[in-house]
Amino acid sequence: MKIGRRLAVPLAAVLLALGVATDAHAAVPTDKPAVMATWSQPTAASYNAWNSARLNQGAWAAYGFDWTTDYCSSSPDQPLGFDFRRPCQRHDFGYRNFKLIGTFPANKSRIDDSFYYDLKAKCATYNVFVRPACTSLAWTYYQAVSAFGSISLSDAALDKAADLLAKGQRAQARAESNAAA
Repeated sequence: MKIGRRLAVPLAAVLLALGVATDAHAAVPTDKPAVMATWSQPTAASYNAWNSARLNQGAWAAYGFDWTTDYCSSSPDQPLGFDFRRPCQRHDFGYRNFKLIGTFPANKSRIDDSFYYDLKAKCATYNVFVRPACTSLAWTYYQAVSAFGSISLSDAALDKAADLLAKGQRAQARAESNAAA
């Protein structure tokens, strides 16, 4: 037994010196802030990298990321049918993880800008007739997080977007009717 114990302590020291984490001394990779910065840029590549990691969280377990989300907090996740869940999820990821490493204030603006980028990218997937309603909501959601750090959709903003949506749907119906004639 003495030999096993004498070997265990030096072996753990050697593993730590080589950068191999043991269960008792698991270390978060030092590039965690850089990875988080890469995943919080207002670009498609950044979004795609984050989303790929989100779909394969086990590969990133050593980083100790907080993947939890409440989506769009107290505002609708799918206002007027526009699905904002994924942009809100990446926004939550940025806020929660930069807070965990203590660098949130320095990164908040970029996280919010990325949120707006994601919302606009989502709006671009809707047809041209209803897109103005979506982008109106996107702007409102962005302004709320930018100013207050959370989303609060007012009745007036929702009414404005609903009016834009109705106008867009009427214009779409007219265009489809004219095309059929």
